[in-house]
Amino acid sequence: MTITGKSFGRIDRIFIAPKNQGKKIGSRAIELIEEEFPNVRTWDLETSSRQINNHHFYEKMGYKTTFKTEDEYCYIKRKESSIALENLIENKDISNVQYESCNMEKTECYQGNLAGSSFSNSNLMDTHFNNCNVSHSKFQNINFKHSLYADLNLSHSMMRLVTLGGVRFIDTDLGDEKEPISFERCDLQGTKISNSNLRNLQIQNCDLTGMTIDNIPVEKLLEVYYQEHKK
Repeated sequence: MTITGKSFGRIDRIFIAPKNQGKKIGSRAIELIEEEFPNVRTWDLETSSRQINNHHFYEKMGYKTTFKTEDEYCYIKRKESSIALENLIENKDISNVQYESCNMEKTECYQGNLAGSSFSNSNLMDTHFNNCNVSHSKFQNINFKHSLYADLNLSHSMMRLVTLGGVRFIDTDLGDEKEPISFERCDLQGTKISNSNLRNLQIQNCDLTGMTIDNIPVEKLLEVYYQEHKK
């Protein structure tokens, strides 16, 4: 679950084991989620277009289809909330407006069109971006310390002059086209790669001091290789 602001929530990657399906566990899970966050008045989620049973399930739980493709269905559920809505601005055209030196703390945007917008010299600390299209955007001179990036499509992106100290990549792949990642002129001292597919990985002109593979020093492996190669 991802909760954005006070009123908006998203459900991602929820599964019921096949042996436990048909026992109302999924229905109860959805109910418990809504009970846990009573102020959320809009929930959205996505599911595969091929999972027909999922479509029937979510529609039974009060979700309505908002978008369909060959691969996925997008759903939304709006419900009553105890939260006061006196500050709600809905279905208004506020395009081409400029805001300068304004206090916009805890502003919430849902299903907004901000294409072409610019944010400069602004405090966006603790801001949440969830299920948003930011393709072709530019992030320059930004402090992203302690940020979370999950369920992202970063294909064809470029990272330049980036500090990655303490960063962790988990459950990450190269996409359907398997286009390889390239590291150039990078300092990766102490980096750990485990339980990963490194087929056809190439390392060239790098300092391998202290590097190990399955606890075997790479320097020793290369030393044995070159000795055998000379014979």
